[in-house]
Amino acid sequence: MYEVLERKELAPVTKEFKVYAPRVARKAKAGQFVIVRAKETGERIPLTIADYDPQEGWITLVFQEVGKTTKLLGTFKEGDRLASVTGPLGNPTEIKHYGTVVCVGGGVGIAPVYPIARALKEAGNYIISIIGARNKELLIWEDKIRSVSDEVIVCTDDGSYGRKALVTQPLKELLESGRHVDIIWAIGPAIMMKFCSLTTKPFGVKTIVSLNPIMVDGTGMCGACRVEVGGETKFTCVDGPEFDGHLVDWDLLMARQRLYLEQEKQALELFEKGQ
Repeated sequence: MYEVLERKELAPVTKEFKVYAPRVARKAKAGQFVIVRAKETGERIPLTIADYDPQEGWITLVFQEVGKTTKLLGTFKEGDRLASVTGPLGNPTEIKHYGTVVCVGGGVGIAPVYPIARALKEAGNYIISIIGARNKELLIWEDKIRSVSDEVIVCTDDGSYGRKALVTQPLKELLESGRHVDIIWAIGPAIMMKFCSLTTKPFGVKTIVSLNPIMVDGTGMCGACRVEVGGETKFTCVDGPEFDGHLVDWDLLMARQRLYLEQEKQALELFEKGQ
C-alpha cells in the first residue's frame, strides 16, 4: 500500500509523486488534502491532492524539500512505500458554474490549483489562470494549467520566463481593465495569498484561498491548525482548507507558521547529520 509508482523532479527542490492509494483516489475531490507519514515514527504533514484517478487508484502529490520530512520524502524512489496516507480530508472546492473564474497559483501552489481549474472548466466556467514562480527553473505544471484554461498568464520574479512580475500585478491589471470576474482562487505561499486577497478586496471580487498551516491529526481534534476567519476561530482541517481570503487574519496565520521555526531547524540539522 502507498507505493510510489512514479517519481519526477519538477525543479531542484520540487518533487512529484504518483502514489498508489486506491481508497483515497476513489473519494478524492478537488481542493482536498491528505496527511502523509514517510516513516512509522515520522511526523504527519498535510499535502494537497494535486491529481487523482479513481479507476487506476493513484493520487499525485507535489512538494518542496524545505524541512526534515519533505527532505526525507525527497529520498524516496519508485517502488518505495509511504508509511501512511490518510484522507481525503477537508472540504472539497465548491464546484459550480460561476462564469469567469481566475485561478492564481504561486510556486508549488500551482499544482493544487490544477484540479480546481480542471473541475471548474468541466462545470462550464471560463478559466483565466495566472501562474508564477521566482524563476523559470522553479515554474511547474505550465502544460497542465494550459490544458484546463482559456487564458494563461505566466510570471517570474526575475523575468527569466514570461512576464517579469509578481502574480498580483496581472491580477490587478485584469480587474482594473473592467473585465467581469465572478470569483478568484489563489493558492501558494501565505504571503502570496495575503497580497492576492489585498489586491482583489477593493474590487469586491470574492477570493478563495487554501490554507495548510501547522497540522497534526487533520481531523479537528488537536486544534493546531486554528486560524481566525471573519473574527471567528476556525480549524483549517475540518472547516477548510478553503476560506474567503478577505476574512482571513493573515498576520496571525503567518505568526503561527513561525512558532516552531527553531525546532524545525534543529530537526533538519540532525537529519542532515544522519541522526
